[in-house]
Amino acid sequence: MFFSIIIPLYNRPQEIKELLSTLCKQTYMQFEVLVIEDGSVNDAKDIVASFENKLDVKYFYKENSGQGFSRNFGFERAKGDYFIIFDSDILVPSDYLEIVKDYLYEHKLDAFGGPDAAHESFTPVQKAISYAMTSPFTTGGIRGNKKHIGQFHPRSFNMGLSREVYEKVGGFILTRLGEDIEYSIRIHENGFKIGLIPAAKVYHKRRTSFKQFYKQLHFFGRARINIYKHFPSELKAVHFFPAIFTLGLGFTILCNVFFRPLPYVCNFFVLLYFLLIFFHAWQINKSIKIAFLSVIASFIQLTAYGLGFIQDFVKRVLLKSKD
Repeated sequence: MFFSIIIPLYNRPQEIKELLSTLCKQTYMQFEVLVIEDGSVNDAKDIVASFENKLDVKYFYKENSGQGFSRNFGFERAKGDYFIIFDSDILVPSDYLEIVKDYLYEHKLDAFGGPDAAHESFTPVQKAISYAMTSPFTTGGIRGNKKHIGQFHPRSFNMGLSREVYEKVGGFILTRLGEDIEYSIRIHENGFKIGLIPAAKVYHKRRTSFKQFYKQLHFFGRARINIYKHFPSELKAVHFFPAIFTLGLGFTILCNVFFRPLPYVCNFFVLLYFLLIFFHAWQINKSIKIAFLSVIASFIQLTAYGLGFIQDFVKRVLLKSKD
Protein backbone atom coordinates (compact mmCIF):
# COMPACT_ATOMS: atom_id res chain seq x y z
CA MET A 1 0.00 0.00 0.00
CA PHE A 2 1.44 3.34 -1.09
CA PHE A 3 0.36 6.63 0.49
CA SER A 4 0.47 10.15 -0.88
CA ILE A 5 0.59 12.70 1.94
CA ILE A 6 -0.76 16.08 0.82
CA ILE A 7 -0.03 19.18 2.88
CA PRO A 8 -1.31 22.66 1.94
CA LEU A 9 0.91 25.40 3.32
CA TYR A 10 0.40 29.12 3.75
CA ASN A 11 3.09 31.30 5.38
CA ARG A 12 4.10 28.66 7.94
CA PRO A 13 7.62 27.48 7.10
CA GLN A 14 8.52 26.48 10.67
CA GLU A 15 5.46 24.27 10.94
CA ILE A 16 6.29 22.28 7.81
CA LYS A 17 9.83 21.72 9.09
CA GLU A 18 8.50 20.15 12.30
CA LEU A 19 5.91 18.08 10.43
CA LEU A 20 8.40 16.72 7.88
CA SER A 21 10.78 15.85 10.71
CA THR A 22 8.13 13.57 12.22
CA LEU A 23 7.45 11.95 8.84
CA CYS A 24 11.13 11.00 8.62
CA LYS A 25 10.61 8.76 11.66
CA GLN A 26 7.74 6.66 10.28
CA THR A 27 8.07 2.91 10.76
CA TYR A 28 6.28 2.37 7.42
CA MET A 29 8.04 4.24 4.61
CA GLN A 30 5.99 3.48 1.49
CA PHE A 31 4.82 7.05 0.93
CA GLU A 32 5.46 10.30 -0.86
CA VAL A 33 4.89 13.83 0.43
CA LEU A 34 3.46 16.67 -1.64
CA VAL A 35 3.80 20.15 -0.11
CA ILE A 36 1.51 22.65 -1.83
CA GLU A 37 2.60 26.23 -1.14
CA ASP A 38 -0.60 28.25 -1.52
CA GLY A 39 0.74 31.61 -2.65
CA SER A 40 2.76 32.25 0.51
CA VAL A 41 4.92 35.35 0.88
CA ASN A 42 7.09 33.58 3.46
CA ASP A 43 7.65 30.37 1.54
CA ALA A 44 9.21 27.09 2.67
CA LYS A 45 10.94 26.04 -0.55
CA ASP A 46 14.43 25.80 0.97
CA ILE A 47 13.16 24.04 4.09
CA VAL A 48 11.36 21.39 2.03
CA ALA A 49 14.43 20.97 -0.17
CA SER A 50 16.50 20.16 2.92
CA PHE A 51 14.42 16.98 3.36
CA GLU A 52 14.87 15.65 -0.18
CA ASN A 53 17.59 13.20 0.90
CA LYS A 54 15.40 11.90 3.75
CA LEU A 55 11.92 11.72 2.19
CA ASP A 56 10.25 11.27 -1.18
CA VAL A 57 9.06 14.87 -1.04
CA LYS A 58 7.91 17.24 -3.78
CA TYR A 59 7.36 20.98 -3.47
CA PHE A 60 4.86 22.97 -5.53
CA TYR A 61 4.16 26.70 -5.52
CA LYS A 62 0.82 28.01 -6.83
CA GLU A 63 -1.33 31.12 -6.62
CA ASN A 64 -3.39 31.44 -3.47
CA SER A 65 -6.76 29.67 -3.70
CA GLY A 66 -7.36 28.31 -0.19
CA GLN A 67 -6.68 24.96 1.40
CA GLY A 68 -9.44 22.99 -0.34
CA PHE A 69 -8.33 23.77 -3.87
CA SER A 70 -4.68 23.37 -2.86
CA ARG A 71 -5.50 19.80 -1.80
CA ASN A 72 -7.09 19.25 -5.23
CA PHE A 73 -3.82 20.43 -6.77
CA GLY A 74 -2.07 17.71 -4.77
CA PHE A 75 -4.65 15.04 -5.67
CA GLU A 76 -4.02 15.66 -9.36
CA ARG A 77 -0.31 14.93 -8.93
CA ALA A 78 -0.42 12.15 -6.32
CA LYS A 79 0.67 8.59 -7.12
CA GLY A 80 -0.67 6.80 -4.03
CA ASP A 81 -3.31 4.14 -3.50
CA TYR A 82 -4.55 6.35 -0.66
CA PHE A 83 -4.29 10.12 -0.26
CA ILE A 84 -3.72 11.41 3.28
CA ILE A 85 -4.45 15.06 4.04
CA PHE A 86 -2.63 16.78 6.89
CA ASP A 87 -2.74 20.36 8.12
CA SER A 88 0.69 21.90 8.51
CA ASP A 89 0.27 22.44 12.27
CA ILE A 90 0.47 18.79 13.31
CA LEU A 91 3.06 16.30 14.47
CA VAL A 92 2.71 12.67 13.36
CA PRO A 93 3.52 9.75 15.71
CA SER A 94 6.13 7.39 14.27
CA ASP A 95 3.69 4.47 13.96
CA TYR A 96 0.87 6.46 12.31
CA LEU A 97 1.21 5.02 8.79
CA GLU A 98 1.80 1.51 10.16
CA ILE A 99 -1.47 1.77 12.11
CA VAL A 100 -3.39 3.12 9.12
CA LYS A 101 -2.01 0.49 6.75
CA ASP A 102 -2.87 -2.41 9.07
CA TYR A 103 -6.36 -1.05 9.78
CA LEU A 104 -7.17 -0.52 6.10
CA TYR A 105 -6.10 -4.06 5.20
CA GLU A 106 -8.41 -5.43 7.89
CA HIS A 107 -11.44 -3.12 7.54
CA LYS A 108 -11.35 -2.06 3.87
CA LEU A 109 -12.31 1.58 4.41
CA ASP A 110 -12.64 3.87 1.40
CA ALA A 111 -12.03 7.00 3.49
CA PHE A 112 -11.04 7.56 7.09
CA GLY A 113 -10.17 10.03 9.76
CA GLY A 114 -8.37 9.96 13.07
CA PRO A 115 -8.44 11.87 16.36
CA ASP A 116 -6.09 14.56 17.61
CA ALA A 117 -4.29 15.03 20.91
CA ALA A 118 -1.80 17.33 22.64
CA HIS A 119 1.90 16.52 22.50
CA GLU A 120 4.03 16.82 25.62
CA SER A 121 6.07 19.55 23.92
CA PHE A 122 3.05 21.84 23.47
CA THR A 123 2.74 25.05 25.48
CA PRO A 124 0.18 25.22 28.30
CA VAL A 125 -2.09 27.34 26.07
CA GLN A 126 -1.87 24.79 23.25
CA LYS A 127 -2.68 21.96 25.67
CA ALA A 128 -5.65 23.93 26.98
CA ILE A 129 -6.89 24.54 23.44
CA SER A 130 -6.45 20.86 22.65
CA TYR A 131 -8.53 20.02 25.72
CA ALA A 132 -11.32 22.36 24.65
CA MET A 133 -11.38 20.82 21.18
CA THR A 134 -11.51 17.21 22.42
CA SER A 135 -13.37 17.45 25.74
CA PRO A 136 -16.63 15.53 26.29
CA PHE A 137 -17.95 18.68 27.99
CA THR A 138 -17.65 20.92 24.92
CA THR A 139 -18.81 20.49 21.35
CA GLY A 140 -15.24 19.56 20.50
CA GLY A 141 -15.88 16.20 22.14
CA ILE A 142 -18.31 15.06 19.43
CA ARG A 143 -15.45 14.73 16.93
CA GLY A 144 -12.84 12.05 16.57
CA ASN A 145 -14.20 9.48 18.99
CA LYS A 146 -16.06 6.18 18.83
CA LYS A 147 -19.32 7.73 20.02
CA HIS A 148 -19.54 10.62 17.55
CA ILE A 149 -23.03 11.87 16.75
CA GLY A 150 -24.50 10.84 13.40
CA GLN A 151 -22.31 10.06 10.41
CA PHE A 152 -18.58 10.31 10.97
CA HIS A 153 -17.06 13.16 8.97
CA PRO A 154 -13.25 13.11 8.85
CA ARG A 155 -11.63 16.49 9.36
CA SER A 156 -8.88 17.75 7.12
CA PHE A 157 -6.15 17.92 9.77
CA ASN A 158 -6.14 14.08 9.68
CA MET A 159 -8.11 12.64 6.75
CA GLY A 160 -7.56 9.95 4.15
CA LEU A 161 -9.30 8.67 1.03
CA SER A 162 -8.64 6.05 -1.60
CA ARG A 163 -7.73 6.88 -5.18
CA GLU A 164 -11.04 5.27 -6.19
CA VAL A 165 -12.95 7.81 -4.08
CA TYR A 166 -11.15 10.69 -5.75
CA GLU A 167 -11.71 9.29 -9.24
CA LYS A 168 -15.46 8.94 -8.63
CA VAL A 169 -16.28 11.84 -6.31
CA GLY A 170 -13.65 14.33 -7.46
CA GLY A 171 -12.01 16.81 -5.14
CA PHE A 172 -13.15 19.65 -2.93
CA ILE A 173 -15.79 22.02 -4.33
CA LEU A 174 -15.37 24.44 -1.42
CA THR A 175 -11.95 25.78 -0.54
CA ARG A 176 -12.77 26.89 3.04
CA LEU A 177 -15.71 27.30 5.45
CA GLY A 178 -16.40 23.64 6.17
CA GLU A 179 -14.92 22.22 2.99
CA ASP A 180 -13.86 18.97 4.69
CA ILE A 181 -17.35 18.25 6.05
CA GLU A 182 -18.93 18.96 2.66
CA TYR A 183 -16.44 16.60 1.02
CA SER A 184 -17.13 13.86 3.58
CA ILE A 185 -20.87 14.13 2.97
CA ARG A 186 -20.39 13.69 -0.78
CA ILE A 187 -18.20 10.64 -0.16
CA HIS A 188 -20.98 9.17 1.97
CA GLU A 189 -23.59 9.96 -0.66
CA ASN A 190 -21.60 8.09 -3.30
CA GLY A 191 -21.83 4.90 -1.27
CA PHE A 192 -18.27 4.72 0.03
CA LYS A 193 -17.40 3.34 3.45
CA ILE A 194 -15.96 5.92 5.84
CA GLY A 195 -14.70 5.15 9.32
CA LEU A 196 -12.71 6.40 12.26
CA ILE A 197 -9.35 4.78 12.94
CA PRO A 198 -9.18 5.39 16.72
CA ALA A 199 -5.44 4.74 17.08
CA ALA A 200 -4.44 6.91 14.09
CA LYS A 201 -4.04 10.08 16.11
CA VAL A 202 -1.97 13.13 15.33
CA TYR A 203 -0.74 15.86 17.65
CA HIS A 204 -2.55 19.02 16.59
CA LYS A 205 -0.97 22.29 17.66
CA ARG A 206 -3.92 24.38 16.48
CA ARG A 207 -3.28 27.98 17.61
CA THR A 208 -0.60 29.44 19.84
CA SER A 209 -2.74 32.18 21.42
CA PHE A 210 -6.31 32.59 22.58
CA LYS A 211 -6.79 35.44 20.10
CA GLN A 212 -5.90 33.17 17.18
CA PHE A 213 -8.08 30.43 18.66
CA TYR A 214 -11.05 32.80 18.87
CA LYS A 215 -10.72 33.72 15.19
CA GLN A 216 -10.46 30.07 14.19
CA LEU A 217 -13.56 29.00 16.15
CA HIS A 218 -15.58 31.98 14.96
CA PHE A 219 -14.74 30.80 11.44
CA PHE A 220 -15.85 27.24 12.35
CA GLY A 221 -19.21 28.54 13.55
CA ARG A 222 -19.75 30.29 10.24
CA ALA A 223 -18.65 27.15 8.40
CA ARG A 224 -21.46 25.13 9.97
CA ILE A 225 -24.02 27.45 8.35
CA ASN A 226 -22.17 27.14 5.06
CA ILE A 227 -22.58 23.35 5.29
CA TYR A 228 -26.28 23.83 6.09
CA LYS A 229 -26.74 25.86 2.89
CA HIS A 230 -25.45 22.89 0.88
CA PHE A 231 -26.95 20.09 3.00
CA PRO A 232 -29.87 21.30 5.19
CA SER A 233 -30.31 17.88 6.81
CA GLU A 234 -26.79 18.09 8.27
CA LEU A 235 -27.73 20.82 10.75
CA LYS A 236 -28.34 18.89 13.98
CA ALA A 237 -29.62 20.04 17.37
CA VAL A 238 -26.13 19.69 18.86
CA HIS A 239 -24.80 22.32 16.46
CA PHE A 240 -27.03 24.92 18.15
CA PHE A 241 -25.51 24.28 21.58
CA PRO A 242 -22.69 26.87 21.39
CA ALA A 243 -25.16 29.52 20.17
CA ILE A 244 -27.64 28.71 22.94
CA PHE A 245 -24.82 28.71 25.49
CA THR A 246 -23.56 32.07 24.22
CA LEU A 247 -27.02 33.67 24.27
CA GLY A 248 -27.78 32.22 27.70
CA LEU A 249 -24.48 33.40 29.15
CA GLY A 250 -24.98 36.87 27.67
CA PHE A 251 -28.48 37.04 29.13
CA THR A 252 -27.17 35.95 32.54
CA ILE A 253 -24.44 38.60 32.56
CA LEU A 254 -26.79 41.38 31.43
CA CYS A 255 -29.36 40.52 34.08
CA ASN A 256 -26.82 40.31 36.88
CA VAL A 257 -25.04 43.54 35.93
CA PHE A 258 -27.75 45.84 34.61
CA PHE A 259 -31.11 44.42 35.70
CA ARG A 260 -32.52 42.23 38.43
CA PRO A 261 -30.03 39.50 39.43
CA LEU A 262 -31.06 36.01 38.41
CA PRO A 263 -31.81 33.39 41.07
CA TYR A 264 -28.70 31.92 42.62
CA VAL A 265 -29.50 28.54 41.10
CA CYS A 266 -28.96 29.93 37.55
CA ASN A 267 -25.56 31.33 38.43
CA PHE A 268 -24.75 28.12 40.29
CA PHE A 269 -25.23 25.99 37.18
CA VAL A 270 -22.91 28.22 35.16
CA LEU A 271 -20.27 27.99 37.90
CA LEU A 272 -20.79 24.23 38.19
CA TYR A 273 -20.25 23.76 34.45
CA PHE A 274 -16.90 25.54 34.47
CA LEU A 275 -15.83 23.77 37.66
CA LEU A 276 -16.57 20.48 35.91
CA ILE A 277 -14.30 21.52 33.05
CA PHE A 278 -11.59 22.68 35.49
CA PHE A 279 -11.42 19.44 37.45
CA HIS A 280 -11.68 17.23 34.37
CA ALA A 281 -8.88 19.16 32.62
CA TRP A 282 -6.81 18.93 35.83
CA GLN A 283 -7.31 15.17 35.88
CA ILE A 284 -6.33 14.83 32.21
CA ASN A 285 -3.29 17.12 32.21
CA LYS A 286 -2.15 16.85 35.85
CA SER A 287 -1.68 20.62 35.97
CA ILE A 288 -3.69 23.31 37.78
CA LYS A 289 -2.36 25.94 35.36
CA ILE A 290 -3.54 24.00 32.28
CA ALA A 291 -6.86 23.31 34.02
CA PHE A 292 -7.40 27.05 34.55
CA LEU A 293 -6.39 27.79 30.96
CA SER A 294 -8.73 25.03 29.79
CA VAL A 295 -11.68 26.86 31.34
CA ILE A 296 -10.73 29.95 29.34
CA ALA A 297 -10.20 27.90 26.17
CA SER A 298 -13.56 26.15 26.59
CA PHE A 299 -15.29 29.49 27.11
CA ILE A 300 -13.68 30.80 23.91
CA GLN A 301 -14.48 27.58 22.03
CA LEU A 302 -18.18 27.83 22.82
CA THR A 303 -18.68 31.59 22.52
CA ALA A 304 -16.54 32.13 19.41
CA TYR A 305 -18.24 29.24 17.60
CA GLY A 306 -21.62 30.42 18.89
CA LEU A 307 -21.12 34.00 17.71
CA GLY A 308 -19.92 32.87 14.28
CA PHE A 309 -22.91 30.52 14.02
CA ILE A 310 -25.37 33.24 15.08
CA GLN A 311 -23.81 35.79 12.71
CA ASP A 312 -24.22 33.66 9.61
CA PHE A 313 -27.52 32.09 10.73
CA VAL A 314 -29.06 35.55 10.93
CA LYS A 315 -27.37 36.80 7.78
CA ARG A 316 -27.69 33.79 5.47
CA VAL A 317 -30.71 31.92 6.84
CA LEU A 318 -33.04 34.53 8.35
CA LEU A 319 -32.14 37.45 6.08
CA LYS A 320 -31.26 35.15 3.14
CA SER A 321 -28.20 37.18 2.20
CA LYS A 322 -26.05 35.60 -0.51
CA ASP A 323 -22.84 37.37 0.52
